[in-house]
Amino acid sequence: MVKKGENIYKRKDGRWEGRYRKGRDEYQKITYGYVYGKKYSEVKEKLTIIKAKTLTLHTFTSNYNGTVENWMIYWLDNVAKKQIKRTTYYSYLRLTKNHILSILGDQKICDLTKNDLQDFVDLLEMKGLSSGTIRNIFNIIKKGLDSAVNKNYLESNPCSGIVLPQYRRKKVQALTLAQQKKLEVLAFQEQGCSPIILALYSGMRIGEISGLKWTDINFEENLIQVKRTVSRILNEEGITYKTKVDMDKPKTWDSERIIPLAENLKKYLLERRRKQDSEYVVSCKGRFAEPRVINYRFQKIVSNLDIGNIHFHVLRHTFATRCLENGADIASLSRLMGHQSTRMTLDIYTDSLLEKRQEVIQTLDQRLA
Repeated sequence: MVKKGENIYKRKDGRWEGRYRKGRDEYQKITYGYVYGKKYSEVKEKLTIIKAKTLTLHTFTSNYNGTVENWMIYWLDNVAKKQIKRTTYYSYLRLTKNHILSILGDQKICDLTKNDLQDFVDLLEMKGLSSGTIRNIFNIIKKGLDSAVNKNYLESNPCSGIVLPQYRRKKVQALTLAQQKKLEVLAFQEQGCSPIILALYSGMRIGEISGLKWTDINFEENLIQVKRTVSRILNEEGITYKTKVDMDKPKTWDSERIIPLAENLKKYLLERRRKQDSEYVVSCKGRFAEPRVINYRFQKIVSNLDIGNIHFHVLRHTFATRCLENGADIASLSRLMGHQSTRMTLDIYTDSLLEKRQEVIQTLDQRLA
């Protein structure tokens, strides 16, 4: 029997219809959902299940009628921006504009389905993007939609259960000893302090070298303190999407580290300091040399050598490889590199450890002789 307040009615076509509160729209007006069945008991059961689910969620979901573009831009500017570093925000914004909005931008987030997002991921793979880039893009939209769920604009995140391409980490490229010596010959000829020498013998990133000041080097205790990094971020003050140089703290606590200063590098730095008048170790016209300048100088030197087409980050990998070749343990190397975990160090330099693994096997094999 139909009870008052149940919102179950018999339709003219003979079916039963049940109405329930689905949520609220962007103007906070109540919206309703409907279920149908041939029998009253069938509709009542459906309504009972839906109401139980709603109580579990503790609140009604308010329908958000905005598009993916509307929401992602709002989320980036009002939520994510407060939680991440400026450089990370710029990276998120760039990937969002270049990949997410161009494909999903016009769709309403309330209409997004798991199939839409799987097609999105598959399309990125068809475009030839690396598995790492695809995962970064997917994680951005997943975080954005998680925030929409937290605000009760979505009942659940359709990103769950999406099949992503298998992650394949690129093999680390490091210079051979012969290549390193060739590069060092030209690097030592640079007038100021060479960022190449710093990278090869400290493992610092290009942005960290760019922001390094003489006051960050303790020549008495033989320590280098990594306190800041220089990078390019979006210039939000302009009307165009141009970039500007930004100096900030390193990205993570682990990146803000202390590196022991080797004796030969100490002598080199002291000699170069006597000839400089800038507060920055690597300078350009009296100021710090931004990463773009450092990379330009680096490529100019590399073009005079027969060591292939390499980027500045190879020097950091070369430092780590030399450390491993000379018996450094993973925990120590991880701290030197400023990695968040030893697992990250192992994942990156596992191939560089092959020679050490071979030595272990040979040592065990000698027991059988």
